[in-house]
Amino acid sequence: MSVKVEIVTQFEEVAKQQEKTLAPLSDELVLLDSGLDSLCLAIVVARLEDKLGIDPFTADDAEFPVTLGDFIRVYEDARR
Repeated sequence: MSVKVEIVTQFEEVAKQQEKTLAPLSDELVLLDSGLDSLCLAIVVARLEDKLGIDPFTADDAEFPVTLGDFIRVYEDARR
């Protein structure tokens, strides 16, 4: 499964489990407008660490992504 597909899947699953209304997902979607709160995003990050074996936000130079596309790129870059 690709990184992007796994991330989108986790966004959708967490939104459903936390009873949040998820905005239509696109690379341009600002994470703050996604419908997920900070707890939901933390759950997504934890699940992605389990699924992908990486947490790119633990690095000293980690930057917080603004859009979903940025979020995906952070994970894709960390896998390389």
